[in-house]
Amino acid sequence: MIRTLLITTALAAATCMPAYAEIWSYEDCVEYARAHNITLRKSRLSEETSAATLDEAKGQWQPSLDFSTSHNLSNYPWAEGKKNTYNSSYGLNAGWTVWNGGQRENNIKRDKLQLEIDRLNTDDVMRSIETDLLQVYMNILYAKESVGICQEAVKLSHAQAERARQLMESGRISRVDYAQLQSQYEQDKYALVSAEGTYDTRRMELKKLLELGIDADVEIEEPKWTDEEILAALPSMTESYKLALQTDVKLQGLDLEKEGTAIDIAIAKSGKLPTISLNAGVGTGYTSSNGGFGTALKRSFGENIGLTLSVPIADNRKTKSAVARAKIREIDAQLDIEQRHTELSQLVENWFIDTRSAQSRFSAAQTQLEATTLSYDLTDERAKLGYLNTVELMTAHNDLINARLSLLQSKYMAMLGQKMIQFYREAKITLP
Repeated sequence: MIRTLLITTALAAATCMPAYAEIWSYEDCVEYARAHNITLRKSRLSEETSAATLDEAKGQWQPSLDFSTSHNLSNYPWAEGKKNTYNSSYGLNAGWTVWNGGQRENNIKRDKLQLEIDRLNTDDVMRSIETDLLQVYMNILYAKESVGICQEAVKLSHAQAERARQLMESGRISRVDYAQLQSQYEQDKYALVSAEGTYDTRRMELKKLLELGIDADVEIEEPKWTDEEILAALPSMTESYKLALQTDVKLQGLDLEKEGTAIDIAIAKSGKLPTISLNAGVGTGYTSSNGGFGTALKRSFGENIGLTLSVPIADNRKTKSAVARAKIREIDAQLDIEQRHTELSQLVENWFIDTRSAQSRFSAAQTQLEATTLSYDLTDERAKLGYLNTVELMTAHNDLINARLSLLQSKYMAMLGQKMIQFYREAKITLP
C-alpha cells in the first residue's frame, strides 16, 4: 500500500556494479537482480533439488542389482587334522518391484508437481524483488527532487535575509526582523542538509538491495511524467482483481499444492494394497575343505528366482493415520487458496484507494501551489517595496515550500500506485 514513500526493504543481490550501467534504469536494476540475487539463486537451487528428487522417483521403475561377497577364516586349535578353514561366498542379486499399490506412479506425479511449485516460488521471489526495487526507485526519485526544492528554498531565504540585512543597516527594520529572516535561512539550510542525507540514504538502500560495494556510486534514470499521466484514469478495479488472480504465481503454487494433496491421499491409501516383487540371483562359494578353488566354486554355483506377494493385514493404524493427515493437508491447502484470494482482493483495493487519493491530493496540491505561489510573490513584492512584514513573509515562504513538497509527494504516490496496479494486472512493471 502507499502509506509512505520512505520504505526500507531488504533482500540479497550481487556485490559488484555492472560495467554497462553508469546510470541505472529500473530495468537495469531488475535484470541485475535477476542474474545475481542470492535469494533468487537459492530458490533456483531448490528447483534443482526437486529435479534430482524427480529423477530418483523415476528410477524406482528400474530393477536393483547388487554384488555381495563374504570371506571367513575359522580356527579350531584342538581339532584333529586341519585346524584352519577358509570359506567365501559370491553372489549377484537383482530385484524389481512389479507393483506396490501405485506408489511409484503417484510419487512421480507428486515430484513433478513439487518441481513446478518450486519454479513458481522462484517466480514469486522475482516478483517481490521487482516491487521492492520499484518502491526504492521511487523513493530515490522523490528524495532527489526534494533536494532540489530545498535548494530553491535556501536561495529564496538567503535573498530575503540579505535584503533584510540591508534594510536593517539602513534603519528601516529592526534587528529582530532581520534575526527572524536569518533564522529562516538557517532552518532552510538545515532542511537541505537533511534532504541530502535522506537522498544518500535512499541510494544506499538501492545499493543494499543490489548488494553493491561501498565504492559503487549509484545514479538512476529520472522518468518524466506529465500531469495527464499522473491523473490518468484507473482501470476497472473488478477487472484488475480478476487479472491479479490469473497472474499471481503464489496463487498458482497454492493450486498445485492442493492438487498435490490429492496425490498424497492416494499414496497414503496405497498402504492397504499388496506389494508384488520379483527377485533373482546367482551365487557360489568356496570352502577350503572342499578341494580346489575352481572346483569348489563350480560345485557351489547356484541360481534362484522368486516372486513375493506381501499383503498388509494390520499396520497399527499407520495407513488410516496417513490418510487422515493427507486429508487435513488438503483442507488446509484449500484454506490457503481462499486466504490468498482475500489477500489479493485487499491488496488491489488498497492500491486503488491509495492511488485515487494520491491523484486527488495531486490536483488539490496543484491548486494550492498556484495560490501559495501568488501569495508569496505578492508578499515578496511588498517586501521589495519596503513594506516588510516578517511574519507574513516567513509564512508565505514556508507555505510555498510545503506546497511544493506536497505536490511532489502526491505525484510519486500516484505513480507508484499506478505501476503497482499495472503489476497486478500484467505481472510486469514498465517505467518510461
